[in-house]
Amino acid sequence: MSLHVLKAGLLDSIQDNGRWGHTHLGINPGGAMDMVSMQTANFLVGNNGDTPVLEMHFPAPELRLESDALLALSGGDFSPLVNDQPVRVNTPVLLRSGATIRFARLRSGVRCYLAVHGGFDLKPWLGSYSTNLKARAGGWQGRALRTGDTLPFRQAADLRHQLKGAGHLALPWSAAGDPGAPDGLFRFCTGPEYDWLDAPSKKLLETSEWQVNAHSDRMACLLNGPTLRQQQPESLISGATVPGTIQLLPSGRLVVLMADGQTTGGYPRIGNIISADLPRLAQVAPG
Repeated sequence: MSLHVLKAGLLDSIQDNGRWGHTHLGINPGGAMDMVSMQTANFLVGNNGDTPVLEMHFPAPELRLESDALLALSGGDFSPLVNDQPVRVNTPVLLRSGATIRFARLRSGVRCYLAVHGGFDLKPWLGSYSTNLKARAGGWQGRALRTGDTLPFRQAADLRHQLKGAGHLALPWSAAGDPGAPDGLFRFCTGPEYDWLDAPSKKLLETSEWQVNAHSDRMACLLNGPTLRQQQPESLISGATVPGTIQLLPSGRLVVLMADGQTTGGYPRIGNIISADLPRLAQVAPG
């Protein structure tokens, strides 16, 4: 009744829809970077949308089922293999105990989500199962998964009748679309310090092409592009921030705060990417 990590991936952590209601204490919401894919994986196996899932990056982990399970993968397509046979993302799969899961190559997206029917049997921290890596709390022992870890399931499953001797069986339905293929257009609302920008910079903000920097992570998405400028050299002591806040760095570059972003900051908040578009930004690869 568990999932065993044969080999850890780049950054595998338990996430849900976030730890909301504590930002006034300096605790960020965290949660899945791509909420749409997290919920899609859950819905495919009959869970509530906020059931904790495994968020994976590529290179992804190698896993083994210690019991029968119904699971689904959504988000980035990492070419998943079950018992060395290819399976599709956005499709529920029945697996027999002992089945192995690995990921052969990166096809699209940056983050892939694994949901199991019934969810993982974990203890919440401040009302959420999400892993807060900085606080070392929540999720699985407050950290990313390591080789040898075993994640317990909340409920047992006996799928011998459905599998009929097979090691795994993909069910005949799937979710539509490819969450790992964003169209490149991101909508935003103007922020409290938007009017600090000079007129040419406001134009550049809306019309320029921006590239995700290689130093981006769960905390922030650093953007490469034209240098933006303020009308006057004003500065903040500090101001509230949320996931999606676009900040102007002293260098004139932009950074977009993501799930693990800080709750306050001193850089001008020139805009906020709308929450509907943040899951797509979370799937844009560096470069």
